[in-house]
Amino acid sequence: MVAGPVCDELGGMRGLLVSGFAAIGAGSAAMLALHAGSDLDPLRSVISEYAFQPAGWLLTASLTSLAAGSVLIAEALRRAGAGRWVVVLLLAWAASMFLIGAFPTDRPGVPLSLSGGIHRYAAFAAFAVMPIAGLLLARARIRYAGAVRVLSGVALAALVLVVIPYVVRMAGLPPADDDIPAGLTQRIVVVTELGVLALAGLSMLRPARRAVPGLAQA
Repeated sequence: MVAGPVCDELGGMRGLLVSGFAAIGAGSAAMLALHAGSDLDPLRSVISEYAFQPAGWLLTASLTSLAAGSVLIAEALRRAGAGRWVVVLLLAWAASMFLIGAFPTDRPGVPLSLSGGIHRYAAFAAFAVMPIAGLLLARARIRYAGAVRVLSGVALAALVLVVIPYVVRMAGLPPADDDIPAGLTQRIVVVTELGVLALAGLSMLRPARRAVPGLAQA
């Protein structure tokens, strides 16, 4: 009598994960298409600048798809017994990604606007919360915990490199643009955080063989 509801729950969780991966795949494909059709230097041009390219609408589409994928994976993790903070952080990442797409940044050389401010701080929030969620999941010893821990550490280290130019500029010492591979460091953060999200989902498709103590408290 219990097997039916349990199978239904597992099937529902698997459906959420598959849908989440599909959304992440679509978002990643849109981002790659946007880069392929642009002549910007990905090492120095931050992703936000691609909004001003002819196919700039792909940026909003990509970020919205990634946000949707994160929501679906967060719900799957919740059903699997993941801790409240892990779920909250993944939802915060999703909300931040949506805001990044909904509020475009300002064109280079233009004073910071309300939209640009929301975009900037939403991006920082997204970059900060995913590594924390990853470290919590790694501490709960999910499958792929080691890889999740490494990716989270790399994301945090790259985030520091992303923030340093802003701190330097606030100190009145603007570095030359050619000296800052801002596009590279930002992309390292994005790729590693997507890796954390993907591994979190994969860990639910193939749960650890032994019990994971403390998963619900992570």
